[in-house]
Amino acid sequence: MQNPLNNDEKKSILDQIITNFQAEEVAKLDAVEIAKNLFEQLNERERDVLSRRFGLSGDTKETLENIGNVHKLTRERIRQIETSGVKKLRSLKNLEEHISGLRKVINQLLEEHGGMMEKEYLLNNLVNFSTDGTKNKPESINLHKNHLDFLISKLLHDHFEEVINSSNFKDSFKLKHQVLDHLEELANELVAKIKEVKQIFITDDLINLSTELESYKNNQEKFNPPSNLDISNILDNSLFKEDAEKINNNKVLYSILQASKQIEQNKFGHWGIEDWREVKPKTINDKIYLILKNHGKPMHFVEITDQINKINFDDKGANAATVHNELILDEKYVLVGRGLYSLKEWGYQKGTVVDVIKDILNKTSEPLSREQIIEKVLEQRLVKKATIILALMDKNSFEKVGGKYQLKK
Repeated sequence: MQNPLNNDEKKSILDQIITNFQAEEVAKLDAVEIAKNLFEQLNERERDVLSRRFGLSGDTKETLENIGNVHKLTRERIRQIETSGVKKLRSLKNLEEHISGLRKVINQLLEEHGGMMEKEYLLNNLVNFSTDGTKNKPESINLHKNHLDFLISKLLHDHFEEVINSSNFKDSFKLKHQVLDHLEELANELVAKIKEVKQIFITDDLINLSTELESYKNNQEKFNPPSNLDISNILDNSLFKEDAEKINNNKVLYSILQASKQIEQNKFGHWGIEDWREVKPKTINDKIYLILKNHGKPMHFVEITDQINKINFDDKGANAATVHNELILDEKYVLVGRGLYSLKEWGYQKGTVVDVIKDILNKTSEPLSREQIIEKVLEQRLVKKATIILALMDKNSFEKVGGKYQLKK
C-alpha cells in the first residue's frame, strides 16, 4: 500500500522550488542564467543576433536592419539566423532540463490567475520569484524581463500562448488551451458598471463590486481556483497600500483588472476608466487636481510642482510658475495661505480673511465670539490668529455687540 502524500509533496510547486532552497532548483527560475546556459550551444553569430533582437544584452530590442548593419548582412539573412537559432534551441535534447522549473512556476501562476495574465504583470511576478528578484537593481529589471519574455514566447510556446490584438485585454500570456469567454464577459460587465456609477474605486472595493456581477455568480468556481502563491511583494508601492490578503485570495479578479484595456489604475491606487482624467491626467491642471485630492490638505504650489515631477505621470516635467498660474486662474482652487492652495470642494472659499468672516457671520443667526470666529476661519484659511483679529478690527464691516461680533448694519 502506497504511503499518503507527505507535507512536502502537498506543497505548491513554487514552495518546493523556493523554500527547499536547493541551489540547482532555484537556478531554474533565473531567466538570465537559463538563457546563458542555453546560448552556449549556439554559435557566436546566432548568440549575438538573438541577444540583440530580444534585448538580452541590454534594455533595447534591436531591429533586423540595425543588426544587419552590424554584421554587414541583409535584413532577410538576419531573420533567417534568428529563426534557425530559435529552432536549434527548441530542438536541444536537454532543453526541458533547463526550463522545467520555470515552466512549472509560470503554469501555477497562470492557473491561480484564471489561466491568463497581462504580460507585464506576469513578468513582474516572475522577476520577484527569481533568484535575485527582490535584490535586482532597477536598471537590470528590464533585462531580466526581456529574458523571460524570450523564454516564454520562443521556447515555452507549446505550453503558453500570447494574447495579442484582443478587443478586451492588453497583450497577455495564457495557458495554451485556456478559454477566455468568462473572463471577457466579466471584464465587459465591470467596465459597464464603472461607467454607470461614474466613480473611481480602490482595489478592495472594485473586487467586491466584481463579486456582485452576474458573470461572476454564473462562473464562481472558475474565479476561485486554489491559491498557494503569495504575490504580496509585487504590491509594494510608496504612494498607496494595497490589501495583499484580499488580492492573494482574488487573483483572478485582480488579474482581469490588470489585463483590461478599458480599466486602469492611477498613480494613487484608484481604478477607473482608462481615459478618465482622474485616472490618466492629460494636462498640468489635471495633475494638480490629482495631487491635491490625494494629499487631502492644502499644499504650497512649489510642493505641488515637486510632487508632479517626482510621480512622473507621463515623463513631462512641470515648473512652479506654470503650476502657480493654473492655481490662480482655476475656480476649483482656493488660496488659503501664503502660496498655499486647497480644493474648493473641501469647503474653502475664495476671498480675503475679511470676506471669509463676512461669509461666516452671514450664515449665522446670532453674533459670534472672537474665539468662535477664529476657529471657523482656521477651517478655511491657514493664517495666523493675529491676522484674523486684525481683520475683525475693520469697523466698516463688523461691529461688537455684548462682547461678540456681527456684521455692521
